[in-house]
Amino acid sequence: MQVVRDGDEIPSLAAGSVVTIGAYDGVHLGHRFVIAQVQALAASKGLATAVVTFDRHPAAVVRPESAPRLLTDLDQKLELLEAIGVDVTLVVRFDEVRAKEPAEDFVAEVLVRSLGAEVVVVGDDFHFGHQRRGNVELLRTLGPAHGFEVTPVHLVGLDGNATPAGAPKVSSTAIRAALAAGDLTGANAMLGRPHEVRGVVGHGDKRARDLGFPTANVQVPDDVCLPADGIYAAEYLRPDGVALPAAVSLGRRPTFYDDQPFSLLEAHVLDTGSPASLDLYDEPARVRFVQHLRDELKFDSVDALVAQMGLDCAEARAILAAR
Repeated sequence: MQVVRDGDEIPSLAAGSVVTIGAYDGVHLGHRFVIAQVQALAASKGLATAVVTFDRHPAAVVRPESAPRLLTDLDQKLELLEAIGVDVTLVVRFDEVRAKEPAEDFVAEVLVRSLGAEVVVVGDDFHFGHQRRGNVELLRTLGPAHGFEVTPVHLVGLDGNATPAGAPKVSSTAIRAALAAGDLTGANAMLGRPHEVRGVVGHGDKRARDLGFPTANVQVPDDVCLPADGIYAAEYLRPDGVALPAAVSLGRRPTFYDDQPFSLLEAHVLDTGSPASLDLYDEPARVRFVQHLRDELKFDSVDALVAQMGLDCAEARAILAAR
């Protein structure tokens, strides 16, 4: 996949392209359904496939006070788009100038001049441009003058079929809601994979090491969506891509602290010989949440906590071994 950013030379698309536009946060099953339609149309017409997305979520600029946390950072989003076979992804810088750009100008500049759009495929509820004036109806109005067709796609359910009004639909919003509610199973089902977060391993207070369960304290950016606090079976990926089984604690450690102001993501790597000997500090890490084990609890004693940590590790080990 060729990634093109604002200011880069646009690839030669002599025959034109089938284009879809969106934040594509999560690249979930609904997004993949849209891209499958793009790929089918492109194959039938001998065209390239192109995705237009943004370097940040547009809401982070338009309404930063209520912008959603991200299901995927930009790097992960691009990796997922490449994995499903997109030919070209154009990453548009979204800033205050772009937020005020009329939808008509965006169509002419990005879809037509940059990517030679022959067909535009978008969700039937998609909006873009200043004051969200761009939609399927506007695209259909502009299409004849610019030489492109418009194919709207309905939101789908987990079975990949269009859902009737009022029925559950796969969406980034629904996935965030599931994660917040502690429904990791539902979130992962809509994503089509375990929810993954990325960060750098920092230095903690080494309390877990003193208890016999050394952890990597993964510092996840504030704009990334974490699951609800709890204990999880997970995969811990090092920079070389090797996935290690792990038990993860995400929370505020109520057994030790009454007022810790934020949640910590602590990953205990399982069965690697000597977890304490692993030097993970300051390296990039990826954590994939496979299954929720239990809610975070406050224990009456440290001994009770340690006993439960042993049980959590055993359960995580069994779950991950069975995958």
